[in-house]
Amino acid sequence: MNKLLIGNTPLTKSDYLSRKYGCQIFIKEEYYNPGESSKYRVAWYMIQDAIKKGYIHPGGTFVEASSGNTGISLALLAKEKGFKTVIFVTESCSQEKLDILEEYGAKIQLCSNGNGLHDFNSTQYLAQSYAANHPNCYFTNQYYNSANIKAHYQTTGPEIWTQSLGRITHFIAGVGTGGSISGVGRYMKEKNPQVQIWGIEPTGSIYDLFLKYKSIPESEIKFDAIEGIGRTFIPGSFDRNAVDAIFQISQSECKQMAWEYQDVANELLGYSSAAVLAAMDKYVHKMKFSSQDLVVLYFPDYGDRYMHKLYNVKEITEIRAIN
Repeated sequence: MNKLLIGNTPLTKSDYLSRKYGCQIFIKEEYYNPGESSKYRVAWYMIQDAIKKGYIHPGGTFVEASSGNTGISLALLAKEKGFKTVIFVTESCSQEKLDILEEYGAKIQLCSNGNGLHDFNSTQYLAQSYAANHPNCYFTNQYYNSANIKAHYQTTGPEIWTQSLGRITHFIAGVGTGGSISGVGRYMKEKNPQVQIWGIEPTGSIYDLFLKYKSIPESEIKFDAIEGIGRTFIPGSFDRNAVDAIFQISQSECKQMAWEYQDVANELLGYSSAAVLAAMDKYVHKMKFSSQDLVVLYFPDYGDRYMHKLYNVKEITEIRAIN
């Protein structure tokens, strides 16, 4: 795969959102990547790194724990390069993502949770165990792989800086593994330390606690599930020094925003993209945008991967009837 095909995704001004929030709002449309998500950047970097360093040999198997998009991109790239993939996903993974994984030839393993390497039933632990016990297998481990941050530091960050003519004042993204916001954040802080890097996570997730140097609960953590973002542990791919603030949003607020945006803009938001807009709505008084601010919203994938979960017609009809 030609590295030049990675990225160079559009940065598009939203007139509707700019009017609504009184500033200049641009959307980084990552669903224009091959694999239709931002995770293609990370998958390419992790695969190239593994091959270059001899961690895997021709005909081998890449193994990953993924909420879907990283797994999809790995499966696509691996298939093109003659490798196999085994992807460990939680039982909550959308059916659309499972169908795409199967289409790309990935072997899918369903797990009860994604709570990190300390949990024997998690996607991360079982993926690591699988790779350790099968020959010519490599666990890409996006949660602790430095290539995760590197991909966004070397591609996404420079793209946004160039596309915005260096005028960007804010970058807002959902936080899952932490690689996107950390890579972009590091690059932006080097170019202009005044650029604000803000992350969005579900209610009950622990990034906000970590960023504020508060203790992480030792008991089992439950957070409001929004597919692709939020964690019960802090991955190595999250750099707190590259992030200025974390805002939390509920699943219901996320869904309501997705439906509202579809009505107004006729666009299907992915889960974490909807979370970003929901947080904008909820915390705009704290964000205090001026008319001169240039705000970049990070949209990592498109809503057609969540039709059953996020755009369920029956659920939308029932909730709107209540309200």
